[in-house]
Amino acid sequence: MFSKILIANRGEIAMRVIRACRTLGIRTVAIHSDVDAAALHVRFADEAVCIGPAEPQKSYLNIPQIIAAAEITGADAIHPGYGFLSENAQFAELCRKCRLSFVGPTPEAMRLWGDKVSSRDQAKRFGLPLLPGTGVLKDGDDAAEQAQKIGYPVILKASGGGGGRGMRVVRDASEIRRAFETAQSEARAGFKNPDIFLERYVEEPRHVEFQVLADGHGGVFSLGERECSLQRRHQKIMEEAPSPAMTPALRASMSEVICKAIRETGYTSLGTLEFLMDERGELYFMEMNTRVQVEHPVTEMVTGIDLVEHQIRAAAGEALELPSGRSLGLRGHSVECRINAEDPRSFAPWPGAITEYHPPGGGGVRVDSGVYGGWRVPSSYDALIAKVITHGASRAEAIARMRCALDEFIIGGIRTNIPLHQALLRDPDVLAGKMSTRTIERVVAAGF
Repeated sequence: MFSKILIANRGEIAMRVIRACRTLGIRTVAIHSDVDAAALHVRFADEAVCIGPAEPQKSYLNIPQIIAAAEITGADAIHPGYGFLSENAQFAELCRKCRLSFVGPTPEAMRLWGDKVSSRDQAKRFGLPLLPGTGVLKDGDDAAEQAQKIGYPVILKASGGGGGRGMRVVRDASEIRRAFETAQSEARAGFKNPDIFLERYVEEPRHVEFQVLADGHGGVFSLGERECSLQRRHQKIMEEAPSPAMTPALRASMSEVICKAIRETGYTSLGTLEFLMDERGELYFMEMNTRVQVEHPVTEMVTGIDLVEHQIRAAAGEALELPSGRSLGLRGHSVECRINAEDPRSFAPWPGAITEYHPPGGGGVRVDSGVYGGWRVPSSYDALIAKVITHGASRAEAIARMRCALDEFIIGGIRTNIPLHQALLRDPDVLAGKMSTRTIERVVAAGF
């Protein structure tokens, strides 16, 4: 087992990794920018190193500084969390060259599955269902030709990234060339990879993802699915496990194919395979995220498995023994709400000082947070400040506990999106488990 892990991240995910390391008896090193000097993860880690100013490119994305911090503090591994450098194969490769273990997949596996076009090729190879689509497009004319073959509407996607950047829905041939240029420009700026591909667009899909975990000894474990349909501009807001749309038979059959694909491509560590579900209940592979997901706690709650702890164990070379697929017994239901520092209606970021902070508690309630009363939320980073996770014997109980938890959560001095979550948990479609990726758009338009 590792003796010391440097956490190349901040906020609630850095705190989450610190807790897993403490369980395993591993010392931790926090890195931070100058505006994060008093952050919670800095206060809770065993050691801390300032690596630059607030701008992410000069701090949390500064690979030479992060490697130097690991070497100076004697860390033997780096955990990237999610976001920032978590899916950067070059960073993982450099860690290996510097004899630092990267808590994640190998650079080769990251390139194979992290690139959307390459991952589509793997999905096709192993029989995972795919929407009609293309490889990398040459230019706007190629995009127009391929879109005509597939049929409108289509969606342009960046091969090397996600989160809505480099993504454009096109409903008419007159828009396709301009949309291609815009998507390519965003992809180049956001991911330093201008490659764009095309897929048939599903108007009101559900978003369902499968959690996998693999070790270096051939052990591959499918740990159920999550419902992630409640999104705004391709950014998830609320998630749950299991998906209300999933059947045991579909879960088992998908798990079998997924495990085969992961095992035969030599993938190790945590990974999430994301699917669209159309109006007929058919699943189509979209992409794979080669890291821990923001919404991993709902899977932890229904499986009883600490995903981050086992991710670290796998990176340290341990053989894991976990239930999987048909033998996986899901326990009840779990819901997660992402609490963002933003206006709940306009979604404008709302940085500033937190004057009051009282997280909820009680049976079946968990709060993963990276803030505290008196802390000033900086404007330089993602708006996520906390996650509220509830668990119940049934979906109705998990939702009831979430309502109580949101009512109890006091965050003073800034605006948060808690009112949006409360509106969603009153919505008839959400309560019936009949949501789609367009649900939030409708709820916001209706007013709350």
